[in-house]
Amino acid sequence: MTDAWPTEIKLHKDRRALTIAFEDGSSFTLPAEYLRVESPSAEVQGHSPADRQLVAGKREVRVDEAIPVGNYAVRLMFDDGHSTGIYTWDILHTLGREQEERWTRYLQELASRNLSRDAAGSVRRH
Repeated sequence: MTDAWPTEIKLHKDRRALTIAFEDGSSFTLPAEYLRVESPSAEVQGHSPADRQLVAGKREVRVDEAIPVGNYAVRLMFDDGHSTGIYTWDILHTLGREQEERWTRYLQELASRNLSRDAAGSVRRH
């Protein structure tokens, strides 16, 4: 646990990224696709590492809304209907710090399973 505390949270106008700055001086721009595939929800993370789901086809996903949860987190509502992930400040800080490694691992996992970041024949919800 980092005890990260945000000083600014900004959902970009195009809803494709969230920028968050922290008291420690760090600042991260986290793409909506990255936030969606790394969602801390049980739906994605499962109840154990073996249950973790690989989420494909989210290249075009957007964040419809960022809703504060108390003073410790934000719930992100995605335009694909996913809304169960509660992103604590620590989780967002970790996602920012580990973005390069996590994204590389994600792309490798997609490739190893012959999956794509693009949604095959799906219709985006508005």
